[in-house]
Amino acid sequence: MAPKRPESAGAIPKPVESPALSLPDQMPLYAALDLGTNSCRMLIAQPKGNQFKVVDSFSKSVQLGAGLENSGRLSRSSIYRTIQALRVCKQKLKRHRVKQMRLVATEACRRATNGADFMKRVERETGLRLDIIAPQEEAQLAVVSCAPLVSPNTDQLLVVDIGGGSTELVWIDLTGVPRAERRRAIMRMHLGFNACDTRFAAARVVDWISVPLGVATLRDQFRDVEDDSARFALMSWYFEENLAEFAPYKDEQKREGFQIVGTSGTVTTVAASHLGLKRYDRNKVDGLTMTSDEIDRVIRSYLALGPAGRRADPRIGLDRQALIMSGAAILQALLRCWPTDRLSVADRGLREGMLYAQMAADGVFKDGTD
Repeated sequence: MAPKRPESAGAIPKPVESPALSLPDQMPLYAALDLGTNSCRMLIAQPKGNQFKVVDSFSKSVQLGAGLENSGRLSRSSIYRTIQALRVCKQKLKRHRVKQMRLVATEACRRATNGADFMKRVERETGLRLDIIAPQEEAQLAVVSCAPLVSPNTDQLLVVDIGGGSTELVWIDLTGVPRAERRRAIMRMHLGFNACDTRFAAARVVDWISVPLGVATLRDQFRDVEDDSARFALMSWYFEENLAEFAPYKDEQKREGFQIVGTSGTVTTVAASHLGLKRYDRNKVDGLTMTSDEIDRVIRSYLALGPAGRRADPRIGLDRQALIMSGAAILQALLRCWPTDRLSVADRGLREGMLYAQMAADGVFKDGTD
């Protein structure tokens, strides 16, 4: 399947505090739900200054896209697991009396022939109405959510969001923006990749792409390859082949002034393994910088463990062990194409973006935004 570039709109997230349960005060509560190919995740939050504070959260591996690669449809078992998870989300929304919410589905529902029917069933059985968003909105959300992690010295930026069913890549040229304004210029991209506000210097999108391969769909492509190392090599090669139409892929990039920011469960898992964490700590992972050599060492350690070793490794976790090598194959392909000594890890994404978009639209932030 060829990479696609549809039209859509985006939103702007801001940095958030570490998730922690707390009682809401007088400020309204907002919710954002992201139903992906592998996971169902939700955040409930309230505005705090020009940021927001997480009040409650939910995350579960539902494997909605299991079998989709072969059948083209969402399976009965996947639908059942997902609806059960969405019922839990509905209970949380009811308990917190959330009125403002944005609930979205991504690649699995975009690709499935029964995706629209599934959305109707979700609404009928849970009362939740989900929107299937286009790839460009995913890409814009990824870009803006990663803005706080971009170095002022970055001239060329590659933002990578490795999902369950697709991977979004956005290449941004920041050379026309004063260094002190570069992060804010990226934040302003909530208006769209081609939006122009003459009051400010603008970041320029050189190219963007949505590759219909994520950790789940890439794994499914090579399930029949028995040898672990061979399967990993084939996945990495195949993903690189799908980058052929991405314009910056064709030109060698300078290391100086170039930065990759990665946002995904794969990237955060590799970061946690690099740090040797026995228990995941978002505060230590989000914003961490890793070199390509450090990432390569972690990936080689995963290969050395083999499937049985990875299942038993607490650094990877039961939910991630079946998908970590396909994600690592994508990550390795990216680092092979664009060698860099600076990959920034982002533990943030769609949910944060949707929350901020709702709050900004309602004007509830104390000091406003651009």
